[in-house]
Amino acid sequence: MSYWQNAAAHHSHRHASPIPHWLVHFGVFGIFAVSLLDASVIPLPVPGSTDLLILLLAARHSAAWLLVLAGVSGSVIGGYLTWSAGKKGGETMLEKRVPKRFYAHLSGWVKRHGMASVAVAAVLPPPIPLLPFLLAAGALGVSRKQFLWSLGTARTVRYSLVAWLGVTYGRRVLRLWARYLSGWADVILWVFIGLLVAGIVFGIWKYRHGQHSAHLPVRAS
Repeated sequence: MSYWQNAAAHHSHRHASPIPHWLVHFGVFGIFAVSLLDASVIPLPVPGSTDLLILLLAARHSAAWLLVLAGVSGSVIGGYLTWSAGKKGGETMLEKRVPKRFYAHLSGWVKRHGMASVAVAAVLPPPIPLLPFLLAAGALGVSRKQFLWSLGTARTVRYSLVAWLGVTYGRRVLRLWARYLSGWADVILWVFIGLLVAGIVFGIWKYRHGQHSAHLPVRAS
């Protein structure tokens, strides 16, 4: 086979791949970064982003356990930063970040169950929100050791299950992608990046606005 035939075959194989080219290169470090943001005080605007990426990459990755390790590591680090923010800001910060209609139920649940509340929130998929539970754990006295243990264990269970689903059934997902979404790969990428940037900017603004409001002097009536 000539050089040009080889090049054409490689080009055809690459574009026939059922998984987007950019996602292949996203890899372990990308999973780490996304999972860290997902558990931070600046959460991702697309719930379940880490799960989706692990699912797709596990379908073709030779070492799916690395994806799980990256997801758990990033989530624990991001979660610890959120727990620290809650611990530093106390219940005042929690009241500002959690809607009033949920605050009483959330604080009561965390005070009664502590570690279990963090584990349940971390193992359940969207739409269960993680951020309020991480902040509440710090603000309401869940110890650092208990917090890290419960979050790490729950995320290990969740991402291991997602990786197993990817290895076992991921090929079917990729075939569906190739059939219906392969032509939209670049559009999906830029939409995801746009949402990610917008979510980060909004999260930073909201966090700094909350910090500024907390330091404003209270006027006497």
